[in-house]
Amino acid sequence: MKPRILAISPTDMEFVQRTEVFPETGQTVVGNTYDNIPGGEGAEFAVALKMLGADPILCSRVGADSNGQRLRSLFREMEIDTRFMFMDRRAATGLVSVITNSDGECRCVSFPGANALLSAADSEEAFTCLPDAAMISLRAPERVVTATSEYAARKKIPLLIDGGPAVDFPLSKLFPCEIFTPDEDELQKITGIAPSSTENCLRAVIRLSSIVSAKYYIIKMGERGAFLYDGKYYNVVLATNVDAVDTSAAGSIFDAALLTEYMRTSNIMRAVRYANAAAGLSVSRQGGLDSIPSEAELDEFITDRGITL
Repeated sequence: MKPRILAISPTDMEFVQRTEVFPETGQTVVGNTYDNIPGGEGAEFAVALKMLGADPILCSRVGADSNGQRLRSLFREMEIDTRFMFMDRRAATGLVSVITNSDGECRCVSFPGANALLSAADSEEAFTCLPDAAMISLRAPERVVTATSEYAARKKIPLLIDGGPAVDFPLSKLFPCEIFTPDEDELQKITGIAPSSTENCLRAVIRLSSIVSAKYYIIKMGERGAFLYDGKYYNVVLATNVDAVDTSAAGSIFDAALLTEYMRTSNIMRAVRYANAAAGLSVSRQGGLDSIPSEAELDEFITDRGITL
């Protein structure tokens, strides 16, 4: 049976610009292509969950405008449950301006719009869908993240919390969760320790465990792989070697793959390896949602690369 996973996070329209190099201050560079595409962690979570074999439910807010209608239509066409994707006349649909370069790096400017109006009541209402698990990003409004962590803990629903961006977020307000997964930059911001080596990463994640209570801490380290800590032991899962062209959605795809496989197998190490493979395949492709592999594509990639789950 497919795991039912509730994704509570911002959903945006993204203005994506692709260029060879980022402009310096006062410099204008000629871009290659641009496009308006659906995005935001909510969209990336939901689509990745669907593509990788879960049954997603999306909770977010969009404006009562053409962008909001386009997003809702897209998700309905993909058979993603949008009952809790609320339209709001008080603000426009969120917008993110994204610039990516030829090395796959990206820089973003975010306009939250209706995302800032997502409420704790929205989250609690979404839990009436009786999910097997839930996931949320710290980019959601603080009141929503804290309420979601409390509700999931009370109902004993496994919750994955993506640790980005972690700046100024009162982490002490979080209730215990199943998985807390920042990237290495966010880990350094939270703990003040640069995870530049395995030893330093362990020091940092031990400090993190004194701030955030979770069953598993999984640090996303890009081309270095992932670092798993369960409160006693740690493992380093090496990344799959690929030519990266676009890393903009890699973190969200990692999270969705991780939680999907964890709910299917209850094996956290297998889930981390599966998530590493999903993120690796995604960064070898251009685009956000377009880079998300299907379950069949990922299985083929795992087989071709000889990856052991």
